[in-house]
Amino acid sequence: MRSSEGQPLQLSAHADAPRSTVTQASRGPVAPARRVDDLDRGIIEALQENGRESFRRIASRLGVSEATVRARYARLTSEGILQVVAVTNPLGLGFEQALVGIKTSGPPEAVADELARWRAADYVVVTAGQFDIVVEVVAADRRELLDLTNKMRALEGVVTTEIFFYLEMWKQLYDWGTRE
Repeated sequence: MRSSEGQPLQLSAHADAPRSTVTQASRGPVAPARRVDDLDRGIIEALQENGRESFRRIASRLGVSEATVRARYARLTSEGILQVVAVTNPLGLGFEQALVGIKTSGPPEAVADELARWRAADYVVVTAGQFDIVVEVVAADRRELLDLTNKMRALEGVVTTEIFFYLEMWKQLYDWGTRE
């Protein structure tokens, strides 16, 4: 779904979430790891199985009150630990998608900060290895994808880029659970 300006919208898919949670997707650094307990893990895993599972059912399964699940859900979402959204295959919707590996001339943080502000960048990570940054972009068409990659190459500190153009989505899962 796109806003009137053509920008992607992030939708809350949870059945119990307030309807006012339709917001434009936020961009920027992802929060560092926070401590979660067994109850938080149970809520996260239940929502990974079914993002529309009711708080009442989750509470019953975990042996706590619905209010407790609701409060934990609110904390997990406000702290950036949990995000319940409809996951789509951009290629299946007619978009172009690519992964871009970027080498920088110095510390990668400034370039990563800039890329994280771009609406077309849905995934930005600083990495170790052949590339300093890996960014996934979604574009309306190949022309927009070319414009995005040219814009990346023009950023101060970018030395080289390597584009991995997506031909077909083979697997994309988000149900890997939590780690202790």
